[in-house]
Amino acid sequence: MSSKVGVPSVLIVSPALADANNGNWQTASRWAQMLCEKYRTRILPAWQGEPCDVLIALHAKRSASSIAAFAAAHPKRSCVLVLTGTDLYRDIQLEATAKTSLQLASHIVVLQDQGVHELPAALKKKVTVIYQSARRLKPVKPPASRLRIISVGHLRAEKDPMTYLRAAARLSQRHDIQFELIGNALEPAFDAAARHAVTTQPHFRWRGALPHAATRQRIKHAQILVNTSRMEGGAHVILEAAQSGCAVLASNVPGNVGMLGAGHEGLFELGDDASLAAMITRCRDDLLFFQNLRDQTQARARLFEPQEEQRRLRHLIHTALETSP
Repeated sequence: MSSKVGVPSVLIVSPALADANNGNWQTASRWAQMLCEKYRTRILPAWQGEPCDVLIALHAKRSASSIAAFAAAHPKRSCVLVLTGTDLYRDIQLEATAKTSLQLASHIVVLQDQGVHELPAALKKKVTVIYQSARRLKPVKPPASRLRIISVGHLRAEKDPMTYLRAAARLSQRHDIQFELIGNALEPAFDAAARHAVTTQPHFRWRGALPHAATRQRIKHAQILVNTSRMEGGAHVILEAAQSGCAVLASNVPGNVGMLGAGHEGLFELGDDASLAAMITRCRDDLLFFQNLRDQTQARARLFEPQEEQRRLRHLIHTALETSP
């Protein structure tokens, strides 16, 4: 246990802060709130010598300098590394700094159960699975006249927004299917493609970036959330859909399988917009298929309860403090 007198302190390093409004920031902010009753907690973009008993660092590559500095200054204190999408499914295979972070961390967190399989066997004893969470929202009654589809996430290559845009274009003549896209375009090509969809498809809406609370309401009022990502550590929008009565269609990549389960019927192959369009059509035309898809999504909701995330997180920090001198 730390020799520090008084309440133990936890410092969370998040490469993204509130103005980014992305998954890393949502995780950091939520964890700080979950820990603040028992620990002195703060969030910073990097560790620069600030006193703390446990360091939590999000992202193996982008927080590598903080992890290395903390390990050098406090070799016997616990450092918790949280693996997100790009570092779990890309950087730890390719980047020396990310690989070093794995070795220096005393504890490793993955955000869904498939993430464990990406790590070398020698490191698996360090790993804890902590599903992220969101409070439940009361589902709304879906309109009988149309099916509402939504995709949420800033438009960048890792999210593969073009698959969603191509699927929507395939169904542009279906006046009973409405498409919505939330997120800023981070590359000019995606900006042009989204603007083209708005001008050529009467039932396509691009909302740009919205505040988190407003985005949750948009998800709640949709019937299907689509996630087309190439890599995901544990997509927050998937759990928010599950906690809002919204069904999920998702690319068949490990991070999405870990969130939805291997038997989920709404998985399509990465980049396969024809398959995605066919699934959307079936959701509209086959009520039994849609209901089964929604039930499968809802069955996972128990994993995404705030109380469960808090329980796992607090247990991890308690363990980390116990293993520190």
